[in-house]
Amino acid sequence: MFETLDQGFITAREPAEPNPVAGCSRCALAKNGELLVTYSVQSALGVNDFVPVLARSTDGGRKWAEQGPIWPGLADRFSIVGSISRAPSCELFIYGIRIPIDVRGESFWSPETGGMKQNDIFWARSTDNGRTWTEPAVIPKPTLGAAEAPGAMCVTRTGRWLACYAPYKTLDPTVVVDRGQIVVVASVDEGSTWTGQSMLRFAAADSSGAEAWVIELADGRLLGTCWHINDKEGPDYPNAYALSTDGGDSWSPTRSTGILGQSTALAALPDGRALFVYNQRKQRVPGVRLAVVDPDEEEFGVQADELIWRAETPTQTGTSADHVDWQDFAFGEPSITVLANGELLATLWCIQPAGQGIRFVRLRLPSA
Repeated sequence: MFETLDQGFITAREPAEPNPVAGCSRCALAKNGELLVTYSVQSALGVNDFVPVLARSTDGGRKWAEQGPIWPGLADRFSIVGSISRAPSCELFIYGIRIPIDVRGESFWSPETGGMKQNDIFWARSTDNGRTWTEPAVIPKPTLGAAEAPGAMCVTRTGRWLACYAPYKTLDPTVVVDRGQIVVVASVDEGSTWTGQSMLRFAAADSSGAEAWVIELADGRLLGTCWHINDKEGPDYPNAYALSTDGGDSWSPTRSTGILGQSTALAALPDGRALFVYNQRKQRVPGVRLAVVDPDEEEFGVQADELIWRAETPTQTGTSADHVDWQDFAFGEPSITVLANGELLATLWCIQPAGQGIRFVRLRLPSA
């Protein structure tokens, strides 16, 4: 169903070169027609020194030039991971997490607690096609603990701002965190005040979520998805989803997509359907897959589900590829963007034998 037009690296390093490692690539189409991709670089996986970087393309995603760090003045104070998106007004937003840096070279992750260093979620805005950005503004979390938030902000056509995150344990084992949900925060006054609630809630005991995303569909409904993790022994659950018909005030019961994948990302199609891009490291050929879906409150409505990028290896050293082994993953966190000419642009990070960095795949979805 999908026709591959082109693929390559947005930014690349040879396998023999030392890190930095690049991750969490997200793309948006600016008002001036340029494509912008955000991603973060760090000295090594697990080190608390993420620096968010922006690259842009003026030819529809064929060639790329790195603009550089988004907030160079914050690099010594905060480790930042953020995802870019575009509002109906054509303003650009970055949403993500901000982790304080206390000691250079420290880890943000604890294998003992299965948690990350206490952090904040934030938003920032650009009105000049991503050339300059406001300082990160903290969003108050309605839950205890840290947050994992690789998804982009969704600004609806009515002006409501929404962003989702997975509550995570912290480095402190005494902090009790409700991990059986994905939380969505919303603002109706351009970030002055925020409310929060569960977007996805998991019925299975000892399960949790990660890599969540929320978008507005063409008919005004909101669609949220996530990786549904089995925290016990055994395979993960199929990716989860829910819908809202009232702008995010309430959400349908959480349902299974029927797709066994990991990271999720979404994009709306003009005809009311959606694109669902995700990692596959275990159940099928390793790589990034893309599905066309037409969801309702009972079924995800998968119409197509195809491999769009094949990985040479799912992990760096041959571990299980379970969530617990995330520091050994060899690719991940894909995104998908619908371009002005109807083409699609997928991006992902990878650490593969043939090269590492941020990759892109340009695709075409044939018309019906």
